[in-house]
Amino acid sequence: MIGKLLEGGTTFSFEFFPPKDEGGADRLFDHIQKLEGLNPSFVSITYGAGGSTRKLTRDVVHRVRERTGLVTMPHLTCVSHSESEIQEILEGYAERGITDILALRGDAPGGGEHDWASEDFAYASKLVEFIAKFNDRHKASGFAGFGIGVAGFPEGHPGTGNRLDEMNHLKAKVDAGADFVVTQMFFENRDYFDFCDRCVLGGIRVPVVAGIMPVQSISGMKRMADLALGMRFPASMLRAVRRTDGSAEAIRRVGVHWATEQCRDLLDHGARGIHFYTLNTSGATIEIYRTLGVRDSGQLAGGEMLPF
Repeated sequence: MIGKLLEGGTTFSFEFFPPKDEGGADRLFDHIQKLEGLNPSFVSITYGAGGSTRKLTRDVVHRVRERTGLVTMPHLTCVSHSESEIQEILEGYAERGITDILALRGDAPGGGEHDWASEDFAYASKLVEFIAKFNDRHKASGFAGFGIGVAGFPEGHPGTGNRLDEMNHLKAKVDAGADFVVTQMFFENRDYFDFCDRCVLGGIRVPVVAGIMPVQSISGMKRMADLALGMRFPASMLRAVRRTDGSAEAIRRVGVHWATEQCRDLLDHGARGIHFYTLNTSGATIEIYRTLGVRDSGQLAGGEMLPF
């Protein structure tokens, strides 16, 4: 279970989203096989708004586990799901040997207003509580139970203006049974370390894994800003982008360099884990590892030390 992995030191993980067709699935698995050589601690598979990729997520999860043996963590969201549907999904994952779930509230279908009061699970804490109770009910049958991860927002949750309330919501998820936190992407490490400090002050003692996404294009930056309201691109990063000739390759190199420096700093200051948002490609993540001078995650974690 991922919670146990986090107890043993720094983890390194990759996130993918379900492809829309068979061609996309083949391309995805080509990248997954390349990244498998980096020996990640686990990989996660996202879940579309309103459960829109429910079957695709499940298929990718099972295929990754069966074809690679990687520890695989599916995302699961509250939106538009009944208790019986969540029960069915959990039973299916348990039967196939999946050991961890990332429990999320999820985005409203269509991205507009949504009647959350009509949902069986209006908050992620309720989904966490349901999974924890599922674990308890199935212990007698020898099921070890799912490790439960939840989302954290170093720059602030876009739907919560009050940062004190935001930490209370995170505490509610941990109190309901969450074992670890995976953060939204960020580009200023001070935000992550401040978030970790505020977790400790709020009585949140579970590991916090840092989410890293290398910028790949100007259009990608604009999409990230639209999807994650409140996301901050540091001025020094923007200056680096403006110094380029504007080509896709130049922007990609700035993004990889910035993410590499983030990873170096996170490692130097004891981050519990680094979670790479891969956008279903392998090149940027592989380049970060190479620039850091390591072969795989074992070296990143300090498993091999030079004799000096």
